[in-house]
Amino acid sequence: MARFKLYLEYDGTRYSGWQVQKQSRTIQGTLLDVAEKIFKDEKADIQGSGRTDSGVHAICQVAHMDVKTMIAPEIIRMKFNDKLPHDINILEVEKTHPRFHARHDAKSRSYIYQISRRRTAFGKPYVWWIKDKLNFKAMENASKLFLGMKDFRSFSDEDKLEKSTKVLIESIRMKEEGDLILIRIQGSHFLWKMVRRIVGTLVEIGRGNLTEKDIQHFLKSNSPEPAKYTAPPSGLFLEQVIYEGETFKEMMSPVTGFPLKF
Repeated sequence: MARFKLYLEYDGTRYSGWQVQKQSRTIQGTLLDVAEKIFKDEKADIQGSGRTDSGVHAICQVAHMDVKTMIAPEIIRMKFNDKLPHDINILEVEKTHPRFHARHDAKSRSYIYQISRRRTAFGKPYVWWIKDKLNFKAMENASKLFLGMKDFRSFSDEDKLEKSTKVLIESIRMKEEGDLILIRIQGSHFLWKMVRRIVGTLVEIGRGNLTEKDIQHFLKSNSPEPAKYTAPPSGLFLEQVIYEGETFKEMMSPVTGFPLKF
């Protein structure tokens, strides 16, 4: 049995998230279906670094695959890409040590959220178009309240697989790039819908409907209110997963094609 590390990108629009679900098309399920065609009688197991929600995209998701095979990593990549649909692409395959785990070994993850301040004919599946004028500076100032180890119960739905609702947010960076507002959130891990609710709350700050005191209240007590502000999945991208010995790398925006430099 060999273990491989997979790097992949995908457009999540047509999928019900990463994790296999009965009677729903998912990223993991699609990969397993293709693996069955490639490896035939040798059953493959594929586990991702995290479960992206329905409709959420990935610039670089990481997964590990266990399968008994003598096929070289580059040939595995080519065989997958020959059979995968157009909206999932394997970027790289490398052989890794048997104890590597895509999820448990991850030290840090980053997400990018893209807000568009104008109606777009081409980027709609990849942005959240907001008609209202947003106070960017107020949003940027309020974002600092999320930094550090905080309890994000108010920003997530209940998930039986999560032992704790405390998450370390290492950095939140925001920038204006043309008609886009880009938000990068980097942390130890993320709870279900957490990033989308942080973004949605910041947007309400930008609209003038919430204050920094509201965010402080959400972080101190379990409030159902942030659920009302959940940002749509279209603008959210899993950007990067970082492991021991790795450093953060600037990625390319899937909308503008320019480096995501903050």
